[in-house]
Amino acid sequence: MLLPKGVNAKVLRDRIPSMANVFSFFCRARVLFLLVISIIVIAVWRGASSVAASSSSFLCFGPGQSPLDISRNDHAAWYQKQQTPVIYNHHKPIEVNATNWNVYNLNDVKSTEKGAQNKEKVLILTPLRDASQHLAKYFELLVKLTYPHDLIDVAFLVSDSKDDTLALLSKELERIQNKPDPKHGGPFRSVTIIQKDFGIEVSQDVQYRHSFAYQGPRRKALGAARNFLLYSALKPDHSWVHWRDVDIEDAPPNIIQDFIAHDKDIIVPNIWFHRYRDGRDVEGRFDYNSWQESAKGLKLAASLPKDTVLAEGYDEFDTGRTYLVKMGDWRKNKDVEVPLDGIGGVAILVKADIHRQGINFPSYAFENQAETEGFAKMAKRAGKQVIGLPNYVVWHVDTAEKGHLKNRPAY
Repeated sequence: MLLPKGVNAKVLRDRIPSMANVFSFFCRARVLFLLVISIIVIAVWRGASSVAASSSSFLCFGPGQSPLDISRNDHAAWYQKQQTPVIYNHHKPIEVNATNWNVYNLNDVKSTEKGAQNKEKVLILTPLRDASQHLAKYFELLVKLTYPHDLIDVAFLVSDSKDDTLALLSKELERIQNKPDPKHGGPFRSVTIIQKDFGIEVSQDVQYRHSFAYQGPRRKALGAARNFLLYSALKPDHSWVHWRDVDIEDAPPNIIQDFIAHDKDIIVPNIWFHRYRDGRDVEGRFDYNSWQESAKGLKLAASLPKDTVLAEGYDEFDTGRTYLVKMGDWRKNKDVEVPLDGIGGVAILVKADIHRQGINFPSYAFENQAETEGFAKMAKRAGKQVIGLPNYVVWHVDTAEKGHLKNRPAY
């Protein structure tokens, strides 16, 4: 054994501490404390390294850089070596077994110019009061409608009647539903009769019904009657609502298709009547409730109390409005349109969603109008289309009226 010069085995033995001294050294408190601390530090470091390695094996899909720092080349190089992760999440449909639920998707209910082609449902509404003398002609025209009868629901409101309106109505409905005329189509999809009295006692005679003093209360009551009928009969699948008075003398059988083709929110025809004088047919103008507003009319309304209902066509309220009955001719193009601010109720076609939005027939003074004229005002306020067809004429029965104003004769 080679040892450094001047060092021999005896010297080495003397310099090596004995086992007792070594044991005594390691048993000192400071040494033991440092030893324990070293062991803990090594154990924690190894554990942290193991967790980081295992986490990176399934949490990191990409290089160890922020996504904002990765270049397109680095991104492409990385994903060339990786498989795209795929997560399969199969959703099972929810099945609800409940026989007493009614669920409707109004997103599927459309009002379009295609009408019958899209199987769009039409609701025909007619308010009735002491109307027995008109029912035969009403149903004669109704069954001739060429719009598919299986897409039409018909509903009536019978109110404050003293005659046999309800009985005759029931018999006519029974006839057309159980024994439909094969030449004009089958039975209608459904029929509904609503009964509701409003305490109206005034006679239906022309001199009472169209007297100036009665116009405000009459129009408010008619507005309430229309709303009761509307909200009792309107169904979720209706696309169109056709208001049709009972005292129509003649109307085209394809009136619903003709109106739908215009694809307007609210549309009305011109209303005239036939009067025979001295052996000749006089074509009279009937409905002064369809009009275009005037500066004079707006000024008059601004001067009246808010609860006053303007009744059109009377000396007491000269509005200077332009009337649909004074426009057009049934011999000309029937599809000509004009904008209106007020409408009458003899024949109206409305997109059903207009009513669903809350635009109805005010039974109070709305901008000094009520019922159908208030309905038009409300629709215009909501930004809806209100259109009249000056050359499309529906013929009303002759009520022997001479025109309310001397300068506005009925013919």
